[in-house]
Amino acid sequence: MAAVASVNTALLGARRNIANARATQSASSARPVLARSARGLTVRAADDAKEPRLVRAAKGLPVDRPPAWMMRQAGRYMKEYRDLAVKVPSFRERSENTDLIVEITLQPFRAFKPDGVILFSDILTPLPAIGIPFEIDDYKGPILDQPIRDAEGLKMMHDLDLDMLPFVGEALTTLRKEVGDEAAVLGFVGAPWTLATYIVEGGSSSTYKTIKSMTMTEPEVLKSILSKVADAVGDYVGYQIDAGAQCVQIFDSWGGQLPPHMWEQWSKPYIQQVVDKVRATHPGTPLTLYANGSGGLLERMATTGVDCIGLDWTIDMEDGRRRVGDKAVQGNVDPAVLFAPPEAIEKAVKDVVKKAGPTGHILNLGHGVLVGTPEESVKLFFDTAKKCTY
Repeated sequence: MAAVASVNTALLGARRNIANARATQSASSARPVLARSARGLTVRAADDAKEPRLVRAAKGLPVDRPPAWMMRQAGRYMKEYRDLAVKVPSFRERSENTDLIVEITLQPFRAFKPDGVILFSDILTPLPAIGIPFEIDDYKGPILDQPIRDAEGLKMMHDLDLDMLPFVGEALTTLRKEVGDEAAVLGFVGAPWTLATYIVEGGSSSTYKTIKSMTMTEPEVLKSILSKVADAVGDYVGYQIDAGAQCVQIFDSWGGQLPPHMWEQWSKPYIQQVVDKVRATHPGTPLTLYANGSGGLLERMATTGVDCIGLDWTIDMEDGRRRVGDKAVQGNVDPAVLFAPPEAIEKAVKDVVKKAGPTGHILNLGHGVLVGTPEESVKLFFDTAKKCTY
């Protein structure tokens, strides 16, 4: 804890200087409108024209160039992050401490100036706030000692207790102040099916046989789990927006493990439950849906009510764009390309941008940044994106 305290003290002083400079710089710019929501005051742009480039693209509005960010853009590929992780080895500490969340989130922003700054967190972060504790093992990943697989286990679950998640709101609010108008602040959540896989399996899985079996052996229990999780996720999205998130991505990371007809039954309705809840209180905030391995799901994903569909790298951008209709799209450069020579990286970025077209496209990788990715390749990705003007 002494290491954390010393790190926090240093970060706080640095961030105060940045925040003060940004406040002075933006004092003459347009002030945001404060809109009343069910949770209180929500920061909203005065009009669409003053919204960040990424938010406009997610809404399908005209932009001058493709906005760009990367999934997992803060993390182990950056030396700055690895150095901090040596001082604070616990991932839970790094992702549940306001000062550390802000610092880690801003590391790639300072280095590469992406158009989106995504909260450093984890999709499992809200689980303790609905009655489901977990731990993270450095080798085994998430571990839930009390998986829920029957009606008795449902008694563990309760409504989302936001008092257990203050660090999320505090970090997002601070990020909005520090990033200013230079980029959009992004929140994110796990989709109900994806979160349920951890709740039922008790951790990560390669087969998902327990939860898939439950669709046939304990369907009502599984429906209850998914519905309770969807309610909590909807509240969690609203909380993130109220705190400062300008766009929120829903990760159905394990949705692609389901055959399309099962995804239609066991994932889609609960994503829609989340979307409907958010639309009722925060109708102007764009939502993005990403599912890894989603080649067989795109048309179905486009009917969930979200604004933007994230494409993984196995889908041709032109084909994916056609298949999702009038939705905005995000992606989808193969993360492995960032290990290639500079000319290959530039070609891959330009190819995706050309196929996506001039509106409704957010440039990204088709999955997260891989460990070991050269930082200079990440920089080249963003530099190339900024040269792709419409």
